[in-house]
Amino acid sequence: MYFAPSELVLNSNNQVYHLGLSPENISDKIILVGDQDRVALISNFFDTIEHRSQHREFVCHTGTKQGKRISVISTGIGTDNIDITLNELDALVNIDLLKREEKAQKKALTIIRIGTCGILQPEIPIHSYIVSSHAFGLDNIAHFYAVNFSKEEINLGNAINQHLCLPEKIQPYLIGASKELTAKLESTRTFTGITVTSSGFYGPQGRQLRLKNTVPEMNEKLTSFAFNGQKITNFEMESSAIFALGKSLGHSCATICLGVANRPNMLFSEGFNREMDELIEYVLDRI
Repeated sequence: MYFAPSELVLNSNNQVYHLGLSPENISDKIILVGDQDRVALISNFFDTIEHRSQHREFVCHTGTKQGKRISVISTGIGTDNIDITLNELDALVNIDLLKREEKAQKKALTIIRIGTCGILQPEIPIHSYIVSSHAFGLDNIAHFYAVNFSKEEINLGNAINQHLCLPEKIQPYLIGASKELTAKLESTRTFTGITVTSSGFYGPQGRQLRLKNTVPEMNEKLTSFAFNGQKITNFEMESSAIFALGKSLGHSCATICLGVANRPNMLFSEGFNREMDELIEYVLDRI
């Protein structure tokens, strides 16, 4: 299949347009972060760094840690940027950029998001490590793609939707993380549960300043949800698109977040630099 210049957009250096990267710049093992400054925090743990670049909010460092090649890329905030990031990362490994043709031999990436989140269960302490078993997407990204949802994902998503009683104009979806990759991140230090991926920070996460929220008591309903032993643990803003696009493109994806706010207890971290460094080390040791 040939991809026209209007569809597969490249820059003058024949790099993918937004990330500003060439295939040789990235590893098959990729850590995604929202914050640009967090890229250097992670690459500081590398033994060597072979590549550094930045285009817009997309910062990339590639290097080695204990002989393993790893790339770290910042995405900025939100699933719209994840749509760009996942499609362009896949293009780097599965499309011949010179010929503009899909490669016959496909490559699967390992993609781990390290982020921060708001906690939705009162018993989970601030600064806990939270691993996403699934993401419940309040964004629209997956609705634009032919995502093959499993029966388990559909049933769990419907159960949450019925519990929330969202307005009809909001059409969420639920998608699972890679079970194998998630298992590598789990330990006695982690909490695992369903992550809600919001399309914003304020109203879509149940916050109300001067504008009235149209979904009353959303957070309380999320906290009280239970289905076959599964609970909703946290809020963040990227994982649903990572899991939906990653799964559909044949990549293994997972998310682990540092809880910096406990919404039921109305608490927010007074500072988490040390705790984030510890989480980064924890993830690097496991991958």
